[in-house]
Amino acid sequence: MERILVSACLLGSRVRFDGGAKTSDDEVLAAWRAEGRLVPFCPEVEGGLPVPRPPAEIEGGAGGAAVLAGAARILTPAGADVTAAFLSGAQQALAVATSFGVRMAVLKEGSPSCGSLRIHDGTFRGRTTPGQGVTAALLEANGIRVFGEDRIGEAAGYLAGLTAAADRPRR
Repeated sequence: MERILVSACLLGSRVRFDGGAKTSDDEVLAAWRAEGRLVPFCPEVEGGLPVPRPPAEIEGGAGGAAVLAGAARILTPAGADVTAAFLSGAQQALAVATSFGVRMAVLKEGSPSCGSLRIHDGTFRGRTTPGQGVTAALLEANGIRVFGEDRIGEAAGYLAGLTAAADRPRR
């Protein structure tokens, strides 16, 4: 069975910076959960950040790839550098995904860790910019397809393709 890495906050875990969750009521996600496909993970908590914690954004909205390359940092509004925790969490997410044979993930859009298409712009003014979070960028760089929670239908199509390919007879 194909396993799917999923942001723990989408499954109701209170791991977000504000101590809350962003529980998804998506029926497909619920079905995958019932099937035992989901591998819940919060890279920020696993990277050592507390709950609650100050919000954090990638400086200049540079994106996760820039952070992975050492060209950008992740800061809190007070200027504390929390980059190391985000990098550690991303590495742990990749290790967990690899250990479960994960080839796709559904992550929290907009997060400096998990955003797949957009992240906050680094100004702490609630504005977003196109880009990926650190964990999303690392997973994608390692061949794991990442979808935001607003693209679960697209993720379901991708899963169907993976399943169909696995079911084809080998020659």
